[in-house]
Amino acid sequence: MRRAAALTEADLEREFLRQSVAYMGAGRYVCADCGRTPLIGERVHHYGFETVLCDLCRPRRKAPPDESHLVLHHEFGMTVRVIDRRKR
Repeated sequence: MRRAAALTEADLEREFLRQSVAYMGAGRYVCADCGRTPLIGERVHHYGFETVLCDLCRPRRKAPPDESHLVLHHEFGMTVRVIDRRKR
């Protein structure tokens, strides 16, 4: 039996890079017109189920969007708020 070729360090680095890029792009918005990724704090507009437009491309459409909202950081809502409950 012939053994499979051994993976080199460069092969592993390339594969990890591919996986990380795919992971980063999985949950982000992409503008349907310009292909740009809206920044955190920028407003995005939804037309239908899959069409998302950034705030810069929105004026090109005459119809009002179905929904609009701000782009939030991926950690939004996951922070811990410390409340001081000690008696004074």
